[in-house]
Amino acid sequence: MQYTLTYKAPIGSLLLAGDETGLTGLWMKGGKYFADTLGAEYKEMETPILKDAKRWLDIYFSGREPEFMPPLHLSGSPFRMMVWDILKRIPYGNTMTYGEISFLAAEKMGKSRMSAQAVGNAVGHNPVSILVPCHRVIGAGGSLMGYAGGVDKKAALLMLEGVEFKDEEHVDIKKYQWEC
Repeated sequence: MQYTLTYKAPIGSLLLAGDETGLTGLWMKGGKYFADTLGAEYKEMETPILKDAKRWLDIYFSGREPEFMPPLHLSGSPFRMMVWDILKRIPYGNTMTYGEISFLAAEKMGKSRMSAQAVGNAVGHNPVSILVPCHRVIGAGGSLMGYAGGVDKKAALLMLEGVEFKDEEHVDIKKYQWEC
């Protein structure tokens, strides 16, 4: 059984989902793949896992790096799971390019190269945004590229972490300003 709750974040409402094992989803309302891995049967209820996720988000949105990670229960193809594992290793306040992730994925698979487009697809289908930091993935030239939750939200998250990026002056994040 999955359980859900809505979290009011400075960037808008987030839907959290979890089961008895861990967090299974964290989606931005209105995002491209909103609740796409949420099962047909779920119950709106705060569980200990969802409570931990809320506490993590409270710390994160206060401008600090949380010192713990709620349990995660991700499911996907072996390739997606590998890419999401790479995402989890991108440190707070840092970024990685799609090309760098492609290189690491190819290396793990014993291949000489890997399609950045395949990596981009896996990054975009990350079911637990923010905690599995797909917002920290940028283009080779430092541009933001896409983000399932919206590029403005990606920019706001990176700015919260103190990351500078190429498109900063072109992204309207005024609606996401908050005190740190």
